[in-house]
Amino acid sequence: MAQVNVEINGRKYQIACDDGQEAHLTRLRNYIDTRVQELVAAVGQVGDARLLVMVSLLVANELSDAYAELDVARSADDGAAALLRAEESLSTRVESLAERIEKIAEQLEPA
Repeated sequence: MAQVNVEINGRKYQIACDDGQEAHLTRLRNYIDTRVQELVAAVGQVGDARLLVMVSLLVANELSDAYAELDVARSADDGAAALLRAEESLSTRVESLAERIEKIAEQLEPA
């Protein structure tokens, strides 16, 4: 198991992660520290615990928005698939009607 030293809001932490996940953990640390620094700029140093709660809520909100967008995209994909099926069904019906019209027209033509 790998160990990564991360620094968030000026405090250092040693975090364990799976081997090969060090770079990913570092990217996550960068993201969280950036969000913490944005909050510090907006509200000041209000304590590590409060900053942690505030950043957690911000990240949870971003995740919630991402899930909502994913649901909309999936619904749109489902709607597009349903539309494609309806178009195929309509196309089949139109072809069938065209064949029936041709047969009727042939019967009406004088011999």
